[in-house]
Amino acid sequence: MLSLRPIQASAVVLALGLSTLALVAAAAEMPELEFNGNAEAGKAIAADRGKGNCLACHLIIGAESPGAIGPALIAMQTRYPSKEALARQIWDATVKAPEAAMPPFGKHEILSNQELVDVVEYVWSL
Repeated sequence: MLSLRPIQASAVVLALGLSTLALVAAAAEMPELEFNGNAEAGKAIAADRGKGNCLACHLIIGAESPGAIGPALIAMQTRYPSKEALARQIWDATVKAPEAAMPPFGKHEILSNQELVDVVEYVWSL
């Protein structure tokens, strides 16, 4: 059996940990997407309590039983400079706000890439 001194063992553990973090971070990055989604499909996903569930936390004008935890989804084109910026927020809100309660819909594969693009198209229209 290989015997390592405590400092060597710590260095090996640290190197393995950093390698694992690098792999996880690379896998969690948002892929390049084409933002030409279907707003109607995105609206259905946003309202679906089992999928997007945007209404659980956000106010959407005209939607039934909206939440009040997250910001209202209004004037989105003035709040985000591009659809890609909005998509990055939906992909993983913890990048900009580590304490964010919003689930990382893309990073955790809650939404497929196409569903994400459709939700972005809908939310961008608000």
